[in-house]
Amino acid sequence: MTAWRAGGAGDAPRIKPPSRRTFAPWPFFITGDVVDLFQGELPYPWLAGLGVVAFLALYYAAVFTGLDEERRRTRVPLALLAALAVVTYALAIGYGGDWLLCFPLLSLAAGVVLRAGSRLGPTLGVLGATVGVLMASQNTTENILAVVWGTALSGLVAAAVLNLFEANRKLGATREELAHAAVERERLRFSRDLHDLLGHTMSVIVVKAEAVRRLAPRNLEAALGQAADIEAVGRQALTEIREAVTGYREGGLTAELESARSVLGSSGIDVDIRQSGPPLPPQTAALLGWVVREGVTNVVRHSGAGRCVIEVRGEPDRVHLEIGDDGCGIGSVDGTTGTGGNGLKGLAERLAAAGGSLRSGPGERRGFRLVAELPVDEKDEEGRVA
Repeated sequence: MTAWRAGGAGDAPRIKPPSRRTFAPWPFFITGDVVDLFQGELPYPWLAGLGVVAFLALYYAAVFTGLDEERRRTRVPLALLAALAVVTYALAIGYGGDWLLCFPLLSLAAGVVLRAGSRLGPTLGVLGATVGVLMASQNTTENILAVVWGTALSGLVAAAVLNLFEANRKLGATREELAHAAVERERLRFSRDLHDLLGHTMSVIVVKAEAVRRLAPRNLEAALGQAADIEAVGRQALTEIREAVTGYREGGLTAELESARSVLGSSGIDVDIRQSGPPLPPQTAALLGWVVREGVTNVVRHSGAGRCVIEVRGEPDRVHLEIGDDGCGIGSVDGTTGTGGNGLKGLAERLAAAGGSLRSGPGERRGFRLVAELPVDEKDEEGRVA
């Protein structure tokens, strides 16, 4: 019994999956046998009556448990189906005639119970062959092909329809999981971008504001220059945040290195930038730009360093970036060395997704060192050169 649910605007109507009501009316196939029973046209009517009651009870029990998601994977539906088969064979062999129509119903129940296994095909083949042999032996060959095909196809159709709806349900669940995963990935991306953007930008603004405070009493022109820088940084931050929201924001290594030189210089930290190797593909340069931004932000905010060295060493298939300082470590200015917060964790995840790595820890003598390695994407490089 097919039911349609009217959807809202833009929604397609959905067909409900088969339920108990779908399979409930099919035993009406044996109505003629029941009429013959009540008219006394069958020998041992009480035995035939018990057989009918047992057949109907087992049919509904097997089908209903086969449709139950919790119980259909237990042995209960199989036991009920086996008992139904015994009753079906007993009625067909003992009374013949229209009682052979119990076989299509048995096949239907088998399709419901065995739909997820490999035993369905052989079972339906045996049932079809059996009903054909019984009809031939009882000289009732008038509709033999219809009954044989009905027996074989009823189970196949029931199994196919149920499996189709099951696959559709799983597909819908998978689609929903993928949608949730996509939302989580986008949320994580935005969280990382926002952390990296605001952390760096606020550090620059604080440094510039301190410079304005120091310079204002004795050099107003220089202080106004620093104030103009604060305005420019703020405007740039607004642009970057808008780009981060839409997912199009990518950093650049060259721009971040220049920004690092300016920020570190304004903070009173001597900076030494060393760069060697072939030009980098855009994607690799963008990832390393994020590393430079986060590393420099941590140097300015946490290290208390007087000198910072940034080295980019490129090779044909791999690039190495190292940021080192002579400060007290990332944890705090009092000398406690930490491992970084959400920024470094987010960077490590980004680089790992690209096949790279990020390591951080104490420097060789003192201070803190941040080391990033990334493989160079040859396809990206070829596309860029082309």
